[in-house]
Amino acid sequence: MPQQFQTLSQLLNLDLSDNLLEIIEMEAFLGLQNLLTLCLARNRLKIIPVGAFAGLTNLKVLDISSNEILVFLDFTFRDLAALQFMKSADNDLVFISHLPFTGLSNVQELHLDGSNLTAMPTEALAQLIVLRSLHFHRLGLTTLPNYSFCHLVHLKELVISHCPWLEMLSGNSLFGLNLTALTIRHCNLSAVPYTPLHHLVYLLYLDLSFNPITYIHRNMLGDLLRLQELHLIGGSLLRIEIGAFRGLTHFKLLNVSKNLLTTFEAGAFHSLDTLKTLGLDNNPLVCDWRLLWLVRRRQYLDFGGHSPNCTPSVQVQGWNFLGFSEAELPGLLTCRQPQILNHKLQEVKVDQGHTVVFYCKAEGDPLPSVSWLNPQLRLLSPIGRIRTLSNGSLEVRYAQPQDSGTYLCVASYAAENASLAISLHVQAFPSSSKNHFHLKGWFAFPSASPGLDENQKLPFDIKTLLIAATIGFLSFFSSVSLCFIFMFFWSKKQSAMSNSNGGTGNYMETSRFTMKLL
Repeated sequence: MPQQFQTLSQLLNLDLSDNLLEIIEMEAFLGLQNLLTLCLARNRLKIIPVGAFAGLTNLKVLDISSNEILVFLDFTFRDLAALQFMKSADNDLVFISHLPFTGLSNVQELHLDGSNLTAMPTEALAQLIVLRSLHFHRLGLTTLPNYSFCHLVHLKELVISHCPWLEMLSGNSLFGLNLTALTIRHCNLSAVPYTPLHHLVYLLYLDLSFNPITYIHRNMLGDLLRLQELHLIGGSLLRIEIGAFRGLTHFKLLNVSKNLLTTFEAGAFHSLDTLKTLGLDNNPLVCDWRLLWLVRRRQYLDFGGHSPNCTPSVQVQGWNFLGFSEAELPGLLTCRQPQILNHKLQEVKVDQGHTVVFYCKAEGDPLPSVSWLNPQLRLLSPIGRIRTLSNGSLEVRYAQPQDSGTYLCVASYAAENASLAISLHVQAFPSSSKNHFHLKGWFAFPSASPGLDENQKLPFDIKTLLIAATIGFLSFFSSVSLCFIFMFFWSKKQSAMSNSNGGTGNYMETSRFTMKLL
């Protein structure tokens, strides 16, 4: 009923949660001008009419979570000018209009449930001009669209949780944000969203736990200059690559427990000196030399009370390798150093345009990774004309003279490596003639041959050119001479005919005609 609390003008906190409320009438709380906290959680509310919160001019906290609210209409909360915290999780929202949060100029933290939303309420969120913390639960979208939060310039914390359909973040989905903390938990991300994250240079805390993420790739997180904590618990991590955290000079905490990691190498970090806390338990780690760094730094690391275990063989399960002494370790965490078979310098010569494959087979325990360096000592990738193959070989397609040099095959893991040098010499095409004549600027070809550079000159043999010119000149001279002979005899004939007829006029006409022909 409206105004039923008028006599409680000094009331500061009102809790109506866990009841069977279905309707709130307009001006229901009129008279509670000093109320600071209002809790309406776990009721059966389906809609909140405009004006329901009239008179709550000093309300700081509103909890309407765990109801059955379907829509937020325009100006629903306009009377709550002093509101700072609003919780509306676990509802059944299907629509949020553009102006429901108008008037909430002081809200700093908002919890929303979006299980049935078909679009991000970007325009509605734009009204929250000082919002610093946004929690989205049960988002029903498969993709977080571009510019979802572009108006929230003061937002520092974004939490997206329990969204089983969310598979990816669009490249500009976090555009406009300047976050210090980002959490995306219990979703369906199969990869770290590197592109949407790269501009968050002030990010300190990142939590991607309980997503089916399989890899943390090298050199992809370096833009997060101030990142201190990364949590990826309960994922599907198979590998953290060497250099995965390169550039993160303030990195202090990593928690990758409950994943599928078989090893974890020190080379993943920019610096081990900054790392203070490491969660690595509940991973199927293999006991070998790559874990020695963990043992040697155990006194400097906090494992959160859950020491990691490793498995040396099928028969022995779950060694707590951190409990062994330094003297016992060499016999426990053993490895066979990487080596390359047929290790001797190779020299290969090939003609220009041919394809050549270099083979590099390595062995070790564990099996080392194989990479190739070009003559400038730059790492070669699986893409391009000169590329590495999945079996560890190197392929040089359509070899060119500039490809010549010494290529290096490197087999490595952790700090151990072996290398093999292979020298390649590409023989250029031989010259076709000693003397060439080049046409410069005579002809403009509309399209060049695929194998011809547009600036390349066209060579002509001088002897061939002279013979062609001579033949052309003789042909032209013969034709002209024949015409003159024909005209000479024809003129004589006409002259004779004129004399025999005694006509001077005809002779003059014939001469004029002959001159015209000439």
